[in-house]
Amino acid sequence: MAEAALEEKFDDSGYERIRTWLNDRCGIYYAEKKKELLSQRLARVLERFGLSDLEELADCVETGQKADIELAVVDVASTNHTYFFREPQVLDFFTDKILPKLAHKSELHIWSAAASTGDEAYSLAILAAEVMGPEQAASRVSILGTDISAPVIKRAEAAVYGAAHLEHAPEHLVKRYFESVGEEDFRVVPHIRRMCTFRRLNLKARPFPFRRPFDIVFCRNVLYYFEREHQRRTLEALFDVTERGGWLLTSVTESVRDLGTRWCWVGGGIYRKVA
Repeated sequence: MAEAALEEKFDDSGYERIRTWLNDRCGIYYAEKKKELLSQRLARVLERFGLSDLEELADCVETGQKADIELAVVDVASTNHTYFFREPQVLDFFTDKILPKLAHKSELHIWSAAASTGDEAYSLAILAAEVMGPEQAASRVSILGTDISAPVIKRAEAAVYGAAHLEHAPEHLVKRYFESVGEEDFRVVPHIRRMCTFRRLNLKARPFPFRRPFDIVFCRNVLYYFEREHQRRTLEALFDVTERGGWLLTSVTESVRDLGTRWCWVGGGIYRKVA
């Protein structure tokens, strides 16, 4: 009886409606082989809001009248595992090649387009401070971090992280740019926090609402959640809000070279908007 009730709760109709809604609304695509993973995540939403099954959950998100439930579905469906100084080869290119090329600019505008809990944005701020010096970085560099998940944006703004987020961070940078706020929790120091602003943004809500172009855009570890055509459209939209000669950095594991966009490939995970 218990197994039958569980199968009824996760019927195919409700699941497919939610999977379609996630793809249409947010660009988050779950292949059929990931059905069990998404179902497990949606079970947390059912329990939290006391809903009977996925049909009822689908009704809630499709009507658009339950914003808190919509946000909860998006939050569990989007993967927010991240940590400081992820993929150092991309970050090395940022510090060794890109920042020196932009040294003449009085202002640098950087966008972390899938910021999650803020680890990437604060990593970039720390690296800019190391290369340019804390005062120059603080006065010239502004970093916008966006994510579709409201809860992770709140965590990014709090700037408090457990030891797991810092396990790949060099010890001397942890000592210099973090302050202990508990036995195993650390907060980013104030002058680094002030360089970063966080906002909720759906990458499928185009055109993007920016009045000034970015010099550098980081869009890492998110594109592989999108279908191919959505990947292409997102990359084209990123191109439109990037300064001439500006840069796009993706994950080295995301192959987007063959999508037919206007970006010029430079190297693994590195692209440029050629002037």
